[in-house]
Amino acid sequence: MNQVYSVEYSVKNEAGELVDSNVGGAPLEFISGKGQMIPGFEKAVVEMNVGEEKEVTIPSSEAYGEYRDDLLQTLPKEQFEGIELQKGMTLYGQGPDGQTIAVIVKDFDDNEVTIDYNHPLAGQDLTFTIKLLNQREATADEVLSGQVGGSCSTDGGCGCGSCGCH
Repeated sequence: MNQVYSVEYSVKNEAGELVDSNVGGAPLEFISGKGQMIPGFEKAVVEMNVGEEKEVTIPSSEAYGEYRDDLLQTLPKEQFEGIELQKGMTLYGQGPDGQTIAVIVKDFDDNEVTIDYNHPLAGQDLTFTIKLLNQREATADEVLSGQVGGSCSTDGGCGCGSCGCH
C-alpha cells in the first residue's frame, strides 16, 4: 500500500558539512515504494510516526552507493572545446536514453580530461535529521503517475518540495 510522506530534513556528509536541507522551506513529499528516494532514507521515514523527529546515519550502500573507480573516464581534451574547465566542476550531458547526466571534472591537462560519473556523495555515509510532518494513503492517480498531489495539502504546502538526495 503506497503512502505519501511529507518530511522536513537536513543531511550532512561524513565531514559533518550540511549538504542539503529543506528546513524552513516547503516539505519534501514522496510516495513510498516508487524508488523516488534513496533506500535508507525511505526505510527510516516509513518506520516513523507523524510528529516524530530523529537522526539516522545511512550507510553509503543504502544511499548513493559505493564509490566506483570504473565510473571514471578519461577523454581527449578537444571534446571539451569552449568550456573553461575547473577541477570539481559539474558538467551536464545527455545519456543514451535522453536523460540528463551529470559528471564531475576530476582532473585535466593539456591533452586529456578525467571525468567522474559517480554521484558526488557516493561512498559516503550520510547523517539525516528527519521530521515526519504528515502521512496519508496515496490516491489512485498518485500511485499511477508517481507524482504527489497537484492540489494544496491540508498544511498549506503545494506538494512541490524537492531534494538533491534522490
